[in-house]
Amino acid sequence: MVTAGDFKKGLTVEWDGGVWTIVDFQHVKPGKGAAFVRTKIKNIMTGAVVERSFNPTDKMPKAIIETKEMEYLYNDGELYYFMDPETYEQMPLTGDKVEDAIQFMKENTMATIKFFKGDAFSVEAPNFVELQVTETEPGFKGDTASNTTKPATVETGYTLQVPLFINNGDILRIDTRTGEYMSRG
Repeated sequence: MVTAGDFKKGLTVEWDGGVWTIVDFQHVKPGKGAAFVRTKIKNIMTGAVVERSFNPTDKMPKAIIETKEMEYLYNDGELYYFMDPETYEQMPLTGDKVEDAIQFMKENTMATIKFFKGDAFSVEAPNFVELQVTETEPGFKGDTASNTTKPATVETGYTLQVPLFINNGDILRIDTRTGEYMSRG
């Protein structure tokens, strides 16, 4: 059990029939009345973010989140299949669980999958991926204004802004946390 007075960012708790992670918190001691903890919490299953105040003595169970590295195999049009490299067991996941990560993942990419009580709820791509440019406009000679960018589409279908010198076929290093171009590979 954890009390609201012990909240930290990133802590995961079971509350109100769901699993919530602490996004932000603030201990408040008003001049009149009792102290309280103002929090911003996110439901890890639905993604809903709620602001809520708790008494510092409120107790709730700490949620145990398991993580596992799994390999992305393929998409059959509806489900995305991942394989546990230790047991070779395949796990199909729906699009809503992989939507943020799949735009950076091609087949045979390792992903981090989070579980709560055996149910997968989140897929995270590696922090950095290298993907090939499949479509971008050519840069124009003499167009040297600093920080000028153009859109480029990579092999997974993701579109991002890149510098003018990037061409079709180039391999890009992309930060999956921000979705931004890092360097040419």
